[in-house]
Amino acid sequence: MFLFSPLFVVSVILSTVAAAPLRRAIPAPVSGATARTFLNELTVAAESNSPAYNRDLFKTWDIISGTCDTRETVLKRDGSNVVTDAACKSTSGNWVSPYDGVPTTLASDLDIDHVVPLKEAWVSGARTWTNAQREAFANDLTRPQLVAVTDNLNQSKGDKDPAEWLPPLGSFVCIYVRAYVTVKHFYGLSVDAAEKAALTTQLAKC
Repeated sequence: MFLFSPLFVVSVILSTVAAAPLRRAIPAPVSGATARTFLNELTVAAESNSPAYNRDLFKTWDIISGTCDTRETVLKRDGSNVVTDAACKSTSGNWVSPYDGVPTTLASDLDIDHVVPLKEAWVSGARTWTNAQREAFANDLTRPQLVAVTDNLNQSKGDKDPAEWLPPLGSFVCIYVRAYVTVKHFYGLSVDAAEKAALTTQLAKC
């Protein structure tokens, strides 16, 4: 059973994000060496979708502060010069999607990706959690689990694990797989054989 740290903490200061939005936006994952250790500690098991995955069992987005929900909090964290209205909606700013290096000034061009997809979490253990635990996972700002990325790229990723999908920007792959393993390890989620093989291959390069 995992323990939850407080969700209402945004550890990255906007001035730091502005200086290096591509590399310091999301909370830092563990090192490559630690990620390899974590991966070896994960249970290897076939995925199970029984009972069937239901997106509604992962509540998003939570209110984090004032009127700012998880999505808006991530947008402010991951961008620079972000301006919000009275409802905390981002009206302007500068973002660079770390998965593909594509810049944008429109918040509407961005989705908030779950590094470990919600369905992937479900089939690797979250189906046994309480709704509150799933909500905490889906809104986790403490682990490197949420990141603002190009919307169509996020949609193409869907529920795929690293055996099926990796960021197209090669320089971000090591960060991505370290983040993925960090999250899976913290939440005690399993990996299937193909997933572990892909992660092992990528982490060997980190």
